[in-house]
Amino acid sequence: MSDPFRVSVLVSGAGTTLQSLIDSVHEPGGSVEIVQVVSSKDGVVAMERARRAGITTQVVPMVDGDREERDRRLADAVDAVEPGLVVLAGWMSILTGEFLNRFVDRVINLHPSMLPAFPGMHAVEEALAWGVRYTGVTVHFAEIEVDGGPPVLQEPVPVLYGDTAESLRERIRVVEHRLVPEAVRLFADGRVARDPDDRRQVIISDRRQP
Repeated sequence: MSDPFRVSVLVSGAGTTLQSLIDSVHEPGGSVEIVQVVSSKDGVVAMERARRAGITTQVVPMVDGDREERDRRLADAVDAVEPGLVVLAGWMSILTGEFLNRFVDRVINLHPSMLPAFPGMHAVEEALAWGVRYTGVTVHFAEIEVDGGPPVLQEPVPVLYGDTAESLRERIRVVEHRLVPEAVRLFADGRVARDPDDRRQVIISDRRQP
């Protein structure tokens, strides 16, 4: 049997997306293993979820507002477990090149809209304010431009008359909890690649790569 595909997950809060990964793809000794969960702060629920699953945890906080120094320490911590993929699962802090340049094309993020629509922190509220009929979920490559990396997977979510931010967010969350594990499986199977001639284009192959 081949070694598991190693995944590091970065979190900042409740960890519901982390839990979806634990429940659907995490299999110690199997094909996919979450080998590490790193939090930007201590005491969050996500860390307890990881500990219950027997996953190694670590906290790498910001110190004195020095984001680049934090990202150097974060990159060292993640690099130590040699992940094939880093998943930002509710990581609520902008990452600099000090981190992202260490893991080129190996970091994915999720966003609660159909990017490039409604980037940033208030995507759900902005969708409601615009009166759009559909918003959605995007799993995308994380790059230095916030929410600017090309999409790997996207799925629309209808906006219903009378929706509140919370009711819409709940339906979006259901899709997030399905789409992020699906993306991890695609990476684990070697089915995701960026076009070398046009890096905005992401190729999803039909079959698992050897």
